[in-house]
Amino acid sequence: MTTYGVLVFDDAEELDFTGPWEVFHTSAVLRGQGDDAVLVAEGSGPVRCKRGMRILPDHSLDDHPPLDVLLVPGGEGARLTQPHNPVVTEWIAKTAEQADWVHGVCTGAFLLHAAGPARGHRVATHWAHEDELEALGDVTVVRDARYVVDGNVLTSQGVSAGIDSALWLVGHLHGREHARAVRRAIQYDPAPPYVADTPS
Repeated sequence: MTTYGVLVFDDAEELDFTGPWEVFHTSAVLRGQGDDAVLVAEGSGPVRCKRGMRILPDHSLDDHPPLDVLLVPGGEGARLTQPHNPVVTEWIAKTAEQADWVHGVCTGAFLLHAAGPARGHRVATHWAHEDELEALGDVTVVRDARYVVDGNVLTSQGVSAGIDSALWLVGHLHGREHARAVRRAIQYDPAPPYVADTPS
């Protein structure tokens, strides 16, 4: 049984966690072995995310089940606010010690740096904030990989890259064929109509 804990907070980027959430829940359904994904927040009330979506957590920081995977999304909350919230950073540090995997998406790497798990590791983050993260020190920012695995720390580039990293994780945990089945179930086969210019 695998339990995925997804941390949510004000100004979290929605797709940073809803994309992996879809992967984790689809994986759980396909496996049928009691896997679960839960939303965890500092309090029990609604959380307002970066784009205005309101999320109701399943658990607070002190009443969740043991987590095998801890996912930390990005957004302004992860980069600017929560790194200065000792309640959250201390909880991340403690939970990361007990979890098998720590998974950061986009600028969630900033919050993982503040809490400790990203320090001394190779990490990925959103391209627009790579220099800012690297300037914090004690971290190596990988700029040419959609996601990075270093020990039990998995981080991804921005927003949609969280889906890729989540698929890698369920494949690592439960096998490549399972990950392929999850990918097919959610019909994840990116084919954007307009290719973005590569930042110079």
